[in-house]
Amino acid sequence: MSTNADSAVRPVEVPAWRDRKRYLWLWGLFAPTGLFTIGLPLIWALHEFGWHRLAHVPFWLGPILVYVLIPIADICFGPDGSNPPDEVMEYLENDKYYRYLTYLYLPFQYATLLMGAYLITANDVSWLGIDGGLHVVDKIGLAITVGMIGGIGINTAHELGHKKVDLERWLSRIALAQSFYGHFYIEHNRGHHVRVATPEDPASSRVGETFWAFWPRTVWGSLKSSWHLERARLERLGAKPWSLRNEVLSAWLMSAVLYAALLAVFGIELLPYLVLQAVVGFSLLEAVNYLEHYGLVRQRTASGRYERPAPVHSWNSDHIVTNIFLYHLQRHSDHHAYPTRRYQTLRSWDGAPNLPSGYASMILLAYFPPLWRRVMDKRVLAHYGGDITRANIHPGKRDKVLARYGVQDVAAVHDAASGGGGA
Repeated sequence: MSTNADSAVRPVEVPAWRDRKRYLWLWGLFAPTGLFTIGLPLIWALHEFGWHRLAHVPFWLGPILVYVLIPIADICFGPDGSNPPDEVMEYLENDKYYRYLTYLYLPFQYATLLMGAYLITANDVSWLGIDGGLHVVDKIGLAITVGMIGGIGINTAHELGHKKVDLERWLSRIALAQSFYGHFYIEHNRGHHVRVATPEDPASSRVGETFWAFWPRTVWGSLKSSWHLERARLERLGAKPWSLRNEVLSAWLMSAVLYAALLAVFGIELLPYLVLQAVVGFSLLEAVNYLEHYGLVRQRTASGRYERPAPVHSWNSDHIVTNIFLYHLQRHSDHHAYPTRRYQTLRSWDGAPNLPSGYASMILLAYFPPLWRRVMDKRVLAHYGGDITRANIHPGKRDKVLARYGVQDVAAVHDAASGGGGA
Protein backbone atom coordinates (compact mmCIF):
# COMPACT_ATOMS: atom_id res chain seq x y z
CA MET A 1 0.00 0.00 0.00
CA SER A 2 1.29 3.44 -0.88
CA THR A 3 1.83 5.80 2.04
CA ASN A 4 1.65 9.58 2.09
CA ALA A 5 5.44 9.66 2.55
CA ASP A 6 5.89 7.52 -0.56
CA SER A 7 3.72 9.81 -2.65
CA ALA A 8 5.57 12.86 -1.38
CA VAL A 9 8.91 11.69 -2.76
CA ARG A 10 7.61 10.14 -5.97
CA PRO A 11 9.08 12.04 -8.93
CA VAL A 12 6.70 14.15 -10.96
CA GLU A 13 6.06 12.63 -14.35
CA VAL A 14 6.98 14.91 -17.23
CA PRO A 15 4.74 14.51 -20.27
CA ALA A 16 6.56 12.73 -23.08
CA TRP A 17 7.39 15.06 -25.96
CA ARG A 18 9.13 14.34 -29.21
CA ASP A 19 10.29 16.91 -31.74
CA ARG A 20 8.48 15.68 -34.84
CA LYS A 21 10.63 18.00 -36.94
CA ARG A 22 13.91 16.60 -35.61
CA TYR A 23 14.84 14.77 -38.80
CA LEU A 24 12.87 17.06 -41.08
CA TRP A 25 15.56 19.68 -40.40
CA LEU A 26 17.87 17.57 -42.57
CA TRP A 27 15.87 18.90 -45.53
CA GLY A 28 17.49 22.26 -44.84
CA LEU A 29 20.64 20.78 -46.36
CA PHE A 30 18.87 20.03 -49.64
CA ALA A 31 19.48 23.56 -50.92
CA PRO A 32 23.31 23.48 -50.73
CA THR A 33 23.51 19.83 -51.86
CA GLY A 34 20.85 19.96 -54.58
CA LEU A 35 23.31 20.70 -57.39
CA PHE A 36 25.17 17.45 -56.59
CA THR A 37 22.24 15.19 -55.67
CA ILE A 38 19.66 16.37 -58.23
CA GLY A 39 21.03 18.96 -60.66
CA LEU A 40 24.12 17.36 -62.19
CA PRO A 41 22.77 13.77 -62.27
CA LEU A 42 19.60 15.06 -63.95
CA ILE A 43 21.56 17.05 -66.53
CA TRP A 44 23.61 13.96 -67.39
CA ALA A 45 20.52 11.72 -67.58
CA LEU A 46 18.61 14.13 -69.82
CA HIS A 47 21.51 14.29 -72.25
CA GLU A 48 21.79 10.50 -72.21
CA PHE A 49 18.13 10.20 -73.21
CA GLY A 50 18.60 12.81 -75.94
CA TRP A 51 16.47 15.46 -74.23
CA HIS A 52 19.07 18.16 -74.78
CA ARG A 53 16.75 21.18 -74.56
CA LEU A 54 15.26 20.00 -71.28
CA ALA A 55 18.79 19.54 -69.90
CA HIS A 56 19.14 23.32 -69.65
CA VAL A 57 16.46 23.47 -66.93
CA PRO A 58 18.39 21.95 -63.96
CA PHE A 59 20.93 24.78 -64.10
CA TRP A 60 18.05 26.93 -62.78
CA LEU A 61 17.48 24.66 -59.78
CA GLY A 62 17.76 27.56 -57.31
CA PRO A 63 14.86 29.65 -58.66
CA ILE A 64 12.81 26.48 -59.22
CA LEU A 65 13.31 25.46 -55.58
CA VAL A 66 12.65 28.88 -54.04
CA TYR A 67 9.87 30.16 -56.30
CA VAL A 68 8.08 26.95 -57.29
CA LEU A 69 8.77 23.84 -55.21
CA ILE A 70 8.79 25.36 -51.71
CA PRO A 71 5.63 27.49 -52.26
CA ILE A 72 3.78 24.43 -53.60
CA ALA A 73 4.99 22.37 -50.64
CA ASP A 74 3.83 25.11 -48.25
CA ILE A 75 0.34 24.85 -49.74
CA CYS A 76 0.35 21.07 -49.54
CA PHE A 77 1.70 20.72 -45.98
CA GLY A 78 0.33 23.95 -44.50
CA PRO A 79 1.16 25.46 -41.09
CA ASP A 80 3.05 23.68 -38.34
CA GLY A 81 0.91 24.47 -35.32
CA SER A 82 3.20 22.99 -32.67
CA ASN A 83 5.41 24.65 -30.06
CA PRO A 84 7.88 22.94 -27.72
CA PRO A 85 6.60 22.88 -24.12
CA ASP A 86 8.39 24.81 -21.39
CA GLU A 87 9.79 21.73 -19.70
CA VAL A 88 11.87 20.68 -22.71
CA MET A 89 13.19 24.10 -23.72
CA GLU A 90 16.53 23.86 -21.92
CA TYR A 91 17.20 20.33 -23.15
CA LEU A 92 16.22 21.25 -26.69
CA GLU A 93 18.34 24.39 -26.65
CA ASN A 94 21.43 22.40 -25.61
CA ASP A 95 20.96 19.50 -28.04
CA LYS A 96 23.99 19.94 -30.31
CA TYR A 97 22.43 17.94 -33.14
CA TYR A 98 20.55 21.05 -34.24
CA ARG A 99 23.57 23.36 -34.32
CA TYR A 100 25.64 20.77 -36.20
CA LEU A 101 23.06 20.92 -38.99
CA THR A 102 23.71 24.65 -39.39
CA TYR A 103 27.46 24.03 -39.35
CA LEU A 104 27.07 21.47 -42.15
CA TYR A 105 25.42 24.02 -44.41
CA LEU A 106 28.69 25.89 -44.90
CA PRO A 107 30.90 23.18 -46.47
CA PHE A 108 28.09 22.28 -48.85
CA GLN A 109 27.52 25.96 -49.62
CA TYR A 110 31.16 26.42 -50.59
CA ALA A 111 31.29 23.10 -52.46
CA THR A 112 28.43 24.41 -54.60
CA LEU A 113 30.27 27.71 -55.13
CA LEU A 114 33.42 25.88 -56.25
CA MET A 115 31.53 23.51 -58.53
CA GLY A 116 29.65 26.43 -60.02
CA ALA A 117 32.89 28.32 -60.66
CA TYR A 118 34.39 25.25 -62.32
CA LEU A 119 31.38 24.60 -64.56
CA ILE A 120 31.08 28.24 -65.62
CA THR A 121 34.73 28.49 -66.69
CA ALA A 122 35.42 24.94 -67.95
CA ASN A 123 35.95 24.54 -71.68
CA ASP A 124 35.08 20.86 -71.65
CA VAL A 125 32.26 19.36 -69.58
CA SER A 126 31.69 16.34 -71.80
CA TRP A 127 31.23 14.18 -68.68
CA LEU A 128 27.84 15.92 -68.39
CA GLY A 129 27.01 15.05 -71.99
CA ILE A 130 27.69 18.59 -73.20
CA ASP A 131 29.97 19.31 -76.13
CA GLY A 132 32.52 21.93 -75.03
CA GLY A 133 31.59 24.34 -72.26
CA LEU A 134 28.27 25.60 -70.96
CA HIS A 135 26.03 27.92 -72.94
CA VAL A 136 25.72 31.48 -71.61
CA VAL A 137 22.12 30.90 -70.52
CA ASP A 138 23.26 27.87 -68.50
CA LYS A 139 26.01 29.93 -66.87
CA ILE A 140 23.53 32.62 -65.90
CA GLY A 141 21.11 30.05 -64.47
CA LEU A 142 23.92 28.36 -62.57
CA ALA A 143 25.19 31.68 -61.18
CA ILE A 144 21.66 32.53 -59.99
CA THR A 145 21.36 29.08 -58.41
CA VAL A 146 24.71 29.50 -56.63
CA GLY A 147 23.60 32.98 -55.52
CA MET A 148 20.39 31.63 -54.02
CA ILE A 149 22.36 29.01 -52.11
CA GLY A 150 24.48 31.90 -50.81
CA GLY A 151 21.32 33.87 -50.00
CA ILE A 152 19.91 31.03 -47.93
CA GLY A 153 23.42 30.86 -46.46
CA ILE A 154 22.92 34.43 -45.23
CA ASN A 155 19.98 33.11 -43.24
CA THR A 156 22.28 30.42 -41.83
CA ALA A 157 24.73 33.21 -40.97
CA HIS A 158 21.84 35.02 -39.29
CA GLU A 159 21.15 31.99 -37.08
CA LEU A 160 24.84 31.58 -36.18
CA GLY A 161 25.63 35.28 -35.81
CA HIS A 162 23.21 35.77 -32.93
CA LYS A 163 24.93 33.19 -30.78
CA LYS A 164 27.55 33.81 -28.08
CA VAL A 165 29.88 31.00 -29.18
CA ASP A 166 32.95 32.42 -30.96
CA LEU A 167 33.05 29.53 -33.43
CA GLU A 168 29.51 30.22 -34.54
CA ARG A 169 30.20 33.92 -34.98
CA TRP A 170 33.18 33.10 -37.19
CA LEU A 171 31.12 30.64 -39.19
CA SER A 172 28.55 33.39 -39.67
CA ARG A 173 31.19 35.65 -41.23
CA ILE A 174 32.38 32.82 -43.46
CA ALA A 175 28.83 32.17 -44.70
CA LEU A 176 28.42 35.89 -45.51
CA ALA A 177 31.70 36.13 -47.43
CA GLN A 178 30.26 34.53 -50.57
CA SER A 179 27.66 37.29 -50.99
CA PHE A 180 30.09 40.09 -50.02
CA TYR A 181 27.59 41.05 -47.32
CA GLY A 182 29.65 40.69 -44.17
CA HIS A 183 28.47 44.05 -42.83
CA PHE A 184 25.05 42.41 -42.30
CA TYR A 185 26.52 40.78 -39.19
CA ILE A 186 27.02 44.21 -37.60
CA GLU A 187 23.96 46.03 -38.89
CA HIS A 188 21.47 43.26 -38.16
CA ASN A 189 22.58 42.52 -34.61
CA ARG A 190 23.29 46.06 -33.42
CA GLY A 191 21.16 48.12 -35.79
CA HIS A 192 18.05 46.31 -36.96
CA HIS A 193 17.27 44.70 -33.61
CA VAL A 194 17.40 48.13 -31.97
CA ARG A 195 15.45 50.11 -34.59
CA VAL A 196 13.12 47.40 -35.91
CA ALA A 197 9.67 48.60 -37.03
CA THR A 198 10.58 52.28 -36.93
CA PRO A 199 11.02 54.78 -39.79
CA GLU A 200 14.74 54.95 -38.88
CA ASP A 201 15.34 51.27 -39.71
CA PRO A 202 16.53 50.71 -43.30
CA ALA A 203 15.42 47.06 -43.09
CA SER A 204 11.78 47.80 -42.17
CA SER A 205 9.63 48.42 -45.25
CA ARG A 206 6.75 50.87 -45.42
CA VAL A 207 3.23 50.91 -46.82
CA GLY A 208 3.37 52.42 -50.31
CA GLU A 209 6.99 51.33 -50.79
CA THR A 210 7.55 48.70 -53.46
CA PHE A 211 10.26 46.10 -53.10
CA TRP A 212 12.11 47.77 -55.98
CA ALA A 213 12.15 51.08 -54.09
CA PHE A 214 12.99 49.36 -50.81
CA TRP A 215 15.97 47.47 -52.28
CA PRO A 216 18.32 50.45 -52.83
CA ARG A 217 17.20 52.08 -49.58
CA THR A 218 17.92 49.02 -47.47
CA VAL A 219 21.14 48.00 -49.26
CA TRP A 220 22.70 51.47 -48.97
CA GLY A 221 21.11 52.23 -45.59
CA SER A 222 22.33 48.99 -44.03
CA LEU A 223 25.84 49.55 -45.33
CA LYS A 224 25.94 53.11 -43.93
CA SER A 225 24.47 51.99 -40.63
CA SER A 226 27.01 49.19 -40.17
CA TRP A 227 29.87 51.62 -40.83
CA HIS A 228 28.52 54.19 -38.35
CA LEU A 229 27.98 51.52 -35.71
CA GLU A 230 31.53 50.23 -36.06
CA ARG A 231 33.05 53.71 -36.14
CA ALA A 232 31.19 54.61 -32.94
CA ARG A 233 32.33 51.38 -31.27
CA LEU A 234 35.97 51.97 -32.20
CA GLU A 235 35.84 55.60 -31.09
CA ARG A 236 34.69 54.45 -27.66
CA LEU A 237 37.76 52.19 -27.59
CA GLY A 238 40.04 55.02 -28.70
CA ALA A 239 40.74 53.29 -32.04
CA LYS A 240 40.54 54.54 -35.61
CA PRO A 241 37.89 53.17 -38.01
CA TRP A 242 40.37 52.48 -40.83
CA SER A 243 41.90 49.36 -39.33
CA LEU A 244 41.25 45.64 -39.30
CA ARG A 245 39.68 46.06 -35.89
CA ASN A 246 36.77 47.46 -37.88
CA GLU A 247 34.56 44.39 -38.39
CA VAL A 248 33.06 45.87 -41.56
CA LEU A 249 36.49 46.13 -43.17
CA SER A 250 37.59 42.70 -41.95
CA ALA A 251 34.39 41.18 -43.36
CA TRP A 252 34.93 42.82 -46.74
CA LEU A 253 38.56 41.71 -46.69
CA MET A 254 37.43 38.12 -46.18
CA SER A 255 35.21 38.40 -49.27
CA ALA A 256 37.98 40.09 -51.28
CA VAL A 257 40.42 37.29 -50.45
CA LEU A 258 37.80 34.67 -51.39
CA TYR A 259 37.05 36.37 -54.72
CA ALA A 260 40.74 36.87 -55.51
CA ALA A 261 41.41 33.18 -54.87
CA LEU A 262 38.51 32.11 -57.09
CA LEU A 263 39.63 34.41 -59.91
CA ALA A 264 43.22 33.21 -59.57
CA VAL A 265 42.11 29.59 -59.92
CA PHE A 266 39.29 29.87 -62.47
CA GLY A 267 40.17 33.03 -64.41
CA ILE A 268 38.86 36.56 -64.82
CA GLU A 269 35.92 35.35 -66.93
CA LEU A 270 34.33 34.21 -63.67
CA LEU A 271 34.06 37.79 -62.35
CA PRO A 272 30.66 38.83 -63.84
CA TYR A 273 29.12 35.60 -62.59
CA LEU A 274 30.62 36.13 -59.13
CA VAL A 275 29.05 39.59 -59.05
CA LEU A 276 25.72 38.21 -60.28
CA GLN A 277 25.56 35.48 -57.65
CA ALA A 278 26.45 37.98 -54.90
CA VAL A 279 23.68 40.38 -55.96
CA VAL A 280 21.20 37.50 -56.18
CA GLY A 281 22.26 36.29 -52.72
CA PHE A 282 21.89 39.53 -50.79
CA SER A 283 18.79 40.50 -52.78
CA LEU A 284 17.11 37.32 -51.57
CA LEU A 285 17.91 38.41 -48.02
CA GLU A 286 16.50 41.89 -48.62
CA ALA A 287 13.33 40.40 -50.12
CA VAL A 288 12.84 38.58 -46.80
CA ASN A 289 13.53 41.82 -44.93
CA TYR A 290 10.88 43.55 -47.06
CA LEU A 291 8.09 41.27 -45.95
CA GLU A 292 9.10 40.71 -42.30
CA HIS A 293 7.96 44.11 -40.97
CA TYR A 294 6.01 45.64 -43.86
CA GLY A 295 3.94 48.59 -42.64
CA LEU A 296 4.39 47.72 -38.97
CA VAL A 297 5.60 50.41 -36.60
CA ARG A 298 6.34 50.86 -32.92
CA GLN A 299 4.43 53.82 -31.55
CA ARG A 300 6.08 56.52 -29.46
CA THR A 301 5.44 56.61 -25.73
CA ALA A 302 4.76 59.74 -23.69
CA SER A 303 8.53 60.11 -23.14
CA GLY A 304 9.08 60.32 -26.91
CA ARG A 305 10.86 56.97 -27.08
CA TYR A 306 9.60 54.07 -29.13
CA GLU A 307 7.73 51.32 -27.33
CA ARG A 308 9.55 48.03 -26.89
CA PRO A 309 9.40 45.56 -29.80
CA ALA A 310 6.46 43.20 -29.38
CA PRO A 311 4.92 40.30 -31.33
CA VAL A 312 2.67 42.79 -33.16
CA HIS A 313 5.72 44.33 -34.87
CA SER A 314 6.71 41.32 -37.02
CA TRP A 315 4.89 39.41 -39.75
CA ASN A 316 4.98 35.70 -39.02
CA SER A 317 4.18 32.50 -40.86
CA ASP A 318 4.08 29.00 -39.46
CA HIS A 319 4.13 27.16 -42.80
CA ILE A 320 6.31 24.20 -42.02
CA VAL A 321 8.23 23.73 -45.28
CA THR A 322 9.67 27.24 -45.51
CA ASN A 323 10.39 27.10 -41.79
CA ILE A 324 12.46 23.94 -42.33
CA PHE A 325 14.52 25.59 -45.06
CA LEU A 326 14.93 28.88 -43.14
CA TYR A 327 15.49 27.52 -39.62
CA HIS A 328 12.22 28.88 -38.19
CA LEU A 329 12.95 32.41 -39.42
CA GLN A 330 9.21 32.83 -39.98
CA ARG A 331 8.66 32.67 -36.22
CA HIS A 332 10.02 36.16 -36.32
CA SER A 333 8.30 37.69 -33.31
CA ASP A 334 9.88 35.12 -31.01
CA HIS A 335 13.26 35.78 -32.62
CA HIS A 336 13.02 39.51 -31.86
CA ALA A 337 11.90 38.76 -28.32
CA TYR A 338 14.74 36.27 -27.76
CA PRO A 339 17.50 36.97 -30.36
CA THR A 340 19.92 34.37 -28.98
CA ARG A 341 17.32 31.58 -28.82
CA ARG A 342 18.22 28.72 -31.15
CA TYR A 343 15.97 27.99 -34.08
CA GLN A 344 14.62 24.66 -32.79
CA THR A 345 13.11 26.36 -29.72
CA LEU A 346 11.46 29.34 -31.46
CA ARG A 347 7.71 29.49 -30.97
CA SER A 348 4.65 30.85 -32.71
CA TRP A 349 3.01 33.72 -30.82
CA ASP A 350 -0.70 34.27 -30.38
CA GLY A 351 -1.63 37.77 -31.45
CA ALA A 352 1.25 38.19 -33.89
CA PRO A 353 0.21 39.24 -37.41
CA ASN A 354 0.43 36.38 -39.87
CA LEU A 355 1.14 36.26 -43.58
CA PRO A 356 -1.26 34.32 -45.80
CA SER A 357 1.50 31.93 -46.87
CA GLY A 358 5.17 31.09 -46.28
CA TYR A 359 8.02 33.50 -46.91
CA ALA A 360 8.96 31.74 -50.17
CA SER A 361 5.52 32.45 -51.66
CA MET A 362 5.48 36.02 -50.34
CA ILE A 363 8.92 36.82 -51.78
CA LEU A 364 7.63 36.04 -55.27
CA LEU A 365 4.56 38.19 -54.60
CA ALA A 366 6.76 41.10 -53.47
CA TYR A 367 8.34 41.27 -56.93
CA PHE A 368 4.96 42.33 -58.34
CA PRO A 369 3.88 45.51 -56.45
CA PRO A 370 0.19 45.57 -57.55
CA LEU A 371 -0.30 42.00 -56.36
CA TRP A 372 1.63 42.67 -53.16
CA ARG A 373 -0.48 45.74 -52.34
CA ARG A 374 -3.70 43.86 -53.05
CA VAL A 375 -2.74 41.07 -50.65
CA MET A 376 -0.86 42.96 -47.91
CA ASP A 377 -2.16 46.52 -47.60
CA LYS A 378 -5.58 45.35 -46.43
CA ARG A 379 -3.86 43.17 -43.83
CA VAL A 380 -1.89 46.14 -42.52
CA LEU A 381 -5.13 48.14 -42.38
CA ALA A 382 -6.90 45.34 -40.48
CA HIS A 383 -3.94 44.99 -38.11
CA TYR A 384 -4.38 48.64 -37.09
CA GLY A 385 -8.16 48.37 -36.73
CA GLY A 386 -8.86 50.31 -39.91
CA ASP A 387 -6.62 53.26 -38.94
CA ILE A 388 -3.95 53.36 -41.63
CA THR A 389 -2.36 56.45 -40.03
CA ARG A 390 -0.92 54.17 -37.33
CA ALA A 391 1.11 52.23 -39.90
CA ASN A 392 4.66 52.86 -41.11
CA ILE A 393 3.92 54.74 -44.34
CA HIS A 394 6.44 55.75 -46.99
CA PRO A 395 6.84 59.54 -46.57
CA GLY A 396 6.73 60.21 -50.32
CA LYS A 397 3.55 58.15 -50.70
CA ARG A 398 1.79 59.24 -47.54
CA ASP A 399 -0.84 61.51 -49.11
CA LYS A 400 -1.64 58.92 -51.77
CA VAL A 401 -1.94 56.09 -49.22
CA LEU A 402 -4.13 58.12 -46.89
CA ALA A 403 -6.37 59.22 -49.75
CA ARG A 404 -6.73 55.60 -50.88
CA TYR A 405 -8.27 54.78 -47.51
CA GLY A 406 -10.54 57.80 -47.36
CA VAL A 407 -8.51 60.01 -45.03
CA GLN A 408 -9.51 63.40 -46.42
CA ASP A 409 -7.92 65.89 -44.03
CA VAL A 410 -4.31 65.00 -44.83
CA ALA A 411 -2.86 68.12 -43.17
CA ALA A 412 -4.64 67.33 -39.90
CA VAL A 413 -3.31 63.81 -39.95
CA HIS A 414 0.24 65.14 -40.50
CA ASP A 415 -0.14 67.55 -37.60
CA ALA A 416 -1.38 64.79 -35.30
CA ALA A 417 1.46 62.52 -36.31
CA SER A 418 4.14 65.13 -35.74
CA GLY A 419 2.68 65.93 -32.34
CA GLY A 420 3.66 62.49 -31.01
CA GLY A 421 2.36 59.02 -31.39
CA GLY A 422 2.53 59.03 -35.19
CA ALA A 423 4.56 56.71 -37.34
